[in-house]
Amino acid sequence: MTASAPGLSLRRQLLIWLLLPQLVLWAGGGLLAYRIALSYAEKGIDQSLTQSVRALARQVKPIGSGLLIDFPRAAQDVLEQDPDDRIMYMVSAPPDGFLLGNQRLPQPSIAPAAPGEPLLYSASFDGKPMRFVAMEVNYGEDNAPQTMRVQVGKSLAVQQRIARELIADMLAPLLAAGVLLSLAVYGGIQRGLAPLTRLTSQLEHRSVNALSPIGMTQAPNEVHALVQAINGLLDEVARNVNQEKRFINDAAHQLRTPLAGLISQVELAQRETADPVVGARLNKVLTGAERSAHLVHQLLTLARTETTARRETLDLAALAREVAREWTPKAVASGVDLGFEGTDHREMQGDALQLREAMANLIDNALRYTPRGSAVTLKVEAHGDSTRLIVEDNGPGLSDDDMAHAFQRFWRASEQPGGCGLGLAIVKEIARRHGGDAQVERVAPQGLRVVLTLM
Repeated sequence: MTASAPGLSLRRQLLIWLLLPQLVLWAGGGLLAYRIALSYAEKGIDQSLTQSVRALARQVKPIGSGLLIDFPRAAQDVLEQDPDDRIMYMVSAPPDGFLLGNQRLPQPSIAPAAPGEPLLYSASFDGKPMRFVAMEVNYGEDNAPQTMRVQVGKSLAVQQRIARELIADMLAPLLAAGVLLSLAVYGGIQRGLAPLTRLTSQLEHRSVNALSPIGMTQAPNEVHALVQAINGLLDEVARNVNQEKRFINDAAHQLRTPLAGLISQVELAQRETADPVVGARLNKVLTGAERSAHLVHQLLTLARTETTARRETLDLAALAREVAREWTPKAVASGVDLGFEGTDHREMQGDALQLREAMANLIDNALRYTPRGSAVTLKVEAHGDSTRLIVEDNGPGLSDDDMAHAFQRFWRASEQPGGCGLGLAIVKEIARRHGGDAQVERVAPQGLRVVLTLM
């Protein structure tokens, strides 16, 4: 079962859900404020246009059946002096007959409700948005009534520019306040997630077998609940691990004494019998007993390596030379050349007993599965901040399929007597207890190399 890809971190989710609504509200508030500013600007324009159309209508005085236009040139210049904000006007009588002002002003889609009542409407003139007001005035004799339409229009460009400037002046402080609020939110999230960060750090820096409870003195209730749940799980795991270790230790200790006695009795029986058939059977019993005793020893070793390594300063090169000297007599008896290569001194933090056990397992495997006349070399090399412990031989090696199973428990590549399939598993476990790993490599033209990387 593969682990799913991690999603967004809790920090990012909080930032998104806290800052995104703020950004949406800021943009929505700016748009609403712009609409309101335009609305008030339009109201101001409507009021100004209404006053202007009434004033212009008063300058056109009916005389009998005609009109007297009293519109000084100075007033006309005032209306038209600003090209960006000038006022358009037109007097027509009848409504489609031009008398005064700007021709071709847009006409309202509907007629004013009653004479003297201004009608406000929006239209485009020369490609520019404008606001217009139209008002109709009755004049003439009773028997010949006539209607005059007065229109006044004003561009919306200046008002829109003023509205934009007003919104910019309003939103700039809001943007600065939003930035400060975002920084405050980010700081609050950092502070709120600090207990989780400390908890993560404690868990990351714990060794694999450190199952003691986690201590959190200052943390929110939710984090305390999480810590309590984790501590409960650690306590349950610790009980199960201790129970398993007790079972393995008790079983191994209970089996070791009878097996030692069985081996002694079989060896005595071999010396006392002259029957070759009985001797062959006793030899099989002795081989099985020795294999069982070796298995018990390996189980005890595995139970010890599954505890936390006791780190202390040691010279791995000196320890390797000492182990090589201890195994030299057995190598000579097996017809194998055992030697040491590498640096003279390499200090590191580690458990001397576990590292000695790892080297012993590797050398034992190499001597067991390499033919007479082969060479086995124990090496210690510096590799950056880490140390490499290597056991290399020029024996038959392993196939690709066998190398994939080399570190599995109780897996054996050969049916030769004596092995139990735990040696390399113990070696890998010891490497992990020292913050590293173990690998098997093929040696050209033939042979096998086991490399332990120790931190």
